[in-house]
Amino acid sequence: MRLLIVDDSLVVRDAIQRSVDNGTITHVLRAGDGEEAVSIFARERPELVTMDLTLPRLNGLEAIRRIRETEPRTSILVISALNSHRTAMEALALGACGFLTKPFTAREISEALDQLAQHAASQSQW
Repeated sequence: MRLLIVDDSLVVRDAIQRSVDNGTITHVLRAGDGEEAVSIFARERPELVTMDLTLPRLNGLEAIRRIRETEPRTSILVISALNSHRTAMEALALGACGFLTKPFTAREISEALDQLAQHAASQSQW
């Protein structure tokens, strides 16, 4: 499976990529803003996406909306410092399948990525 990591922080993108160790994720793509994420997604069609909500050029909620319009079965994990119940519920309503709050530990992101890959596999989409 392919993973698109979307976060405006290089440090966070690197931390998420270092946590890819489950053997299921074979290719990692990265984007630093919402517009870039939508463009990469349209071109590469990754099965998995991690999405920050506070992004330049296009916020994460709108990026999720556009990605889901392109491919409704994509498994999306929101990773955000915004710890708002309303924001989490809005992301889930748009089609995200999970929410992880920053800061996160290596174990938390690794487990979340495993669950994301399991969710995608259960969709039998790819």
